[in-house]
Amino acid sequence: MKARALLSWSSGKDSAWALHQLRRQHDVEVVGLLTTVNEVADRVAMHAVRSALLRAQAEAACLPLHVVPIPSPCSNAEYETAMSLAIERARADRISVMAFGDLFLEDIRSYRIEKLSGTGIAPLFPLWGLPTPTLARDMIAGGLRARLTCVDPKQLAPSFAGREFDAALLDELPPNVDPCGERGEFHTFAYDGPMFHGKISVEAGEVVERGGFVFADLLPASSEQERAGR
Repeated sequence: MKARALLSWSSGKDSAWALHQLRRQHDVEVVGLLTTVNEVADRVAMHAVRSALLRAQAEAACLPLHVVPIPSPCSNAEYETAMSLAIERARADRISVMAFGDLFLEDIRSYRIEKLSGTGIAPLFPLWGLPTPTLARDMIAGGLRARLTCVDPKQLAPSFAGREFDAALLDELPPNVDPCGERGEFHTFAYDGPMFHGKISVEAGEVVERGGFVFADLLPASSEQERAGR
C-alpha cells in the first residue's frame, strides 16, 4: 500500500508542482492539502490568497482541504501550537508522510524535519535541489499557470505584482532574484496545470501595499462579473 501523505499547500506554484510530481513519481498517495489561513483576513498566510480561491484549488485538485487557522498577528509559539494540533489530527487519520514544496533553503528544511521528528510522520521534499532556473521554465512548459500575488519591493519592483508567471516574466527578473522566488522575492497563486482537473478563473483586483509587501488581490471571476451586473 502507498503511504498516505498530506501536502503542505501554499496555493502557489511550488506546492502545485510538488503535487504534480508526487502523483507521477513517488510511492505515496496524496490524500489532502494542508494550508495555514489567517483567520482575521480569511486568506492564505503570506500569499494573501482569498479562501474562496483556495477552496477552488482543492476542488480542482480533487483533494480535501485541511485548513489550519492562525491569528493575526501570529507569534511563532501560536503557529507551532496550531501546526502541532494539525499534525496530531493527521496522525489520527493514518497520515505517515508530510510533503513540502521547498527548493533549496536549508534552514527551512531543517526546521520542518525537526518539528516532525518523533511524530510518526516523515517529511518529503519532492522538488528539493532542482536548479530553479530550469525548474521555473519546466513548470511553465509543463502547463502550470500562475500569477504573482505578493512581491517584496526590497527585492523586486512592485509592478510585478499581479503579473503572469511566464517566460516573459522570467526574462525580466533582475539577476539577484531567484526564478522561483525561493528567497521570498515573490509568491504566486496557481490557477491551471496538470495537477488540476480544470482551470480556476480569476480576475485581477486591487494592488495594495501592506506590511512592507505589495499584494495583488486576485478575485474569483464570478465575483467580478457579479459586481459588474449590479
